[in-house]
This record gives sequence, structure tokens and C-alpha cells, in this order.
Amino acid sequence: MLNVDLNESTRVAMIEPHGPLEVSDFVKVSEIIDPFIETHGDLKGVILSIAAFPGWDSLAAMLEHLKFVKDHHRQVECVAVVTDAGIGALAESVAAHFIAAEIKHFGAGQISAARQWIIEK
Repeated sequence: MLNVDLNESTRVAMIEPHGPLEVSDFVKVSEIIDPFIETHGDLKGVILSIAAFPGWDSLAAMLEHLKFVKDHHRQVECVAVVTDAGIGALAESVAAHFIAAEIKHFGAGQISAARQWIIEK
């Protein structure tokens, strides 16, 4: 399950996974984010708050996740990955080669710093 909180005034979406990711999670995120992008333009940023990467519940979910990123990465200016898990450093160094958004890793609990970084970009 993914919790999604879109702050329309700052144009920042906070996404927090809870349990293995499912196809329906990416449908839900699209239903929240896509109408906003259509009406207001690109997102200033996304904060991914991740205690540990939960994985996917199926191959279909993994493919839907990749499709979601492919379809949306040009519509997001910055991605802040907030975690102490190894995926944070990996995302900052590897994912930057595959997506248009600028990515920065923040330690767990640094959501305010991540939000401030996005807003100041």
C-alpha cells in the first residue's frame, strides 16, 4: 500500500509505502497526481519516505511501477528519498541516470529538510 499526500500549494507529493507494492498502488497514485499535473503543471517534487524498500507483491506490480516512473519522471522536478536504508544512496547514484528529475538522499526523519530542498530548487 502507498500513502500519498499531495500538497497543492507547494506542488510536493509525499509518498510512503507500507507493505509490498501492488498494481493498485500505482493506479491510486496516478488518480491523485495526474489530474493535478493536467490542471497545474509539473510537480515541484516528490518525497519518498521509506523505512525499507518493501518490494512488490508480483511481477505485474514491478512492471506497473517501472511504467509509472517512465510515464511521470519528466513531470517531476526533484525527488527526495528519505531513508536510512541502502536504497537511498542507490537511488541517488543510479536512478539519476534513468530519470529526468534531480534526486537527493536524506536520512530517515529528515522530511522537513527534504521538503525545504525541493521548495528551494
